Amino acid sequence: MPTAQHLADVHVANGATRTPSAPTPDDLRQGRRHDRLSRLKRLLLLLAAGVCFLLGMLGVVLPGLPATPFLLLTSFLLVRSSPRLNAALLRSRLFGPILRDWQVYGGVRKDVKIKAVTLVVVSVAATSMLSGFAPLPLFGLLACAALGVVVILRLPSPRRASKP
Repeated sequence: MPTAQHLADVHVANGATRTPSAPTPDDLRQGRRHDRLSRLKRLLLLLAAGVCFLLGMLGVVLPGLPATPFLLLTSFLLVRSSPRLNAALLRSRLFGPILRDWQVYGGVRKDVKIKAVTLVVVSVAATSMLSGFAPLPLFGLLACAALGVVVILRLPSPRRASKP
């Protein structure tokens, strides 16, 4: 059996104008369910942003784990879950310039890529020489570092030159 809301929608679809009316109980129930789903989605996006941010922080100090892709993903997720936290991340002295270049110019500057790759190479070399890893873990470290370098180099460059 069609609801009054359905009949009103059909009437509007057939060319009639619709006058604003009070929401029906069905509208209210759907609105609450939508709010709950929106809150759950926002919470999950915020949680994913937190995980990506932690991986980005680890990427700053651990060889072979690139920070830039995780920070870009963090910003992507924060825009959808907490614009206020994303604005704070964009104001960060350490990460703000990289993220603003990505948002404004659609890429990562060449000097940032060079610094990131240099940091990965130096930290992997130091870890390899000073750690005394067995060959298998050392190979794993080198494979992760190589993958990280490929990811960094494949990031697009800015569409227009940006200020360093």
